[in-house]
Amino acid sequence: MTIHKEGYPTIAITIGFLAIFNFLINHFLGDFEIAKIIGYILSAALLYIILQFFRCPKKNISYNENHILSPADGKIVVIEEVEEPEYFKDKRIQVSVFMSPLNVHINHYPFNGLVKFVRYHKGLYLYAYHPKSSTENERTTIVLENKNGTSILLRQIAGALARRIVYYCKENDVAQQGEQLGFIKFGSRVDLFLPLGTKINVALNQKVTGAETVIASW
Repeated sequence: MTIHKEGYPTIAITIGFLAIFNFLINHFLGDFEIAKIIGYILSAALLYIILQFFRCPKKNISYNENHILSPADGKIVVIEEVEEPEYFKDKRIQVSVFMSPLNVHINHYPFNGLVKFVRYHKGLYLYAYHPKSSTENERTTIVLENKNGTSILLRQIAGALARRIVYYCKENDVAQQGEQLGFIKFGSRVDLFLPLGTKINVALNQKVTGAETVIASW
């Protein structure tokens, strides 16, 4: 299993915590075999979950200039026409991908283009399903423009458990379809705001794979 670089500090802390936890179990509960076994099982389960969360699977990217790939692994929870108030200030089609703690939390560029706008916003930690999480939670707004001058807005949103959004891009960077643009830790959501008329290729509650599933087409 390949581990993402964002996971190294958390995994190191987890291993340190579990080492202390198991030392205390052996020290104070050394005569209670069942208690020790339960402690070992819980420790192994926690470490496995952390390793799963930070896994970095290889992606089979089908490069296509006309496709908008999913920016994240997860489930489609929103497809609707909305007013985008921060950058475009007009109507857009919002498509949102919810990432549970069991999903891979790497975020990807959905198409080739230029990074036109990047802003980080401090905010709340509402549950990522909450309608206001897109505008009130901690978030990062990234606007990408393709070679034809068409732009979309991508928003990384922290959830109730997420406490850190990582993004690797800055304005005027060149975005390569499928490459990593960032990471969100422990449960979160990614919103896409697409031009009206964009063909949507997914449905509500559909599971999608980052950098592989075609969310929409130009």
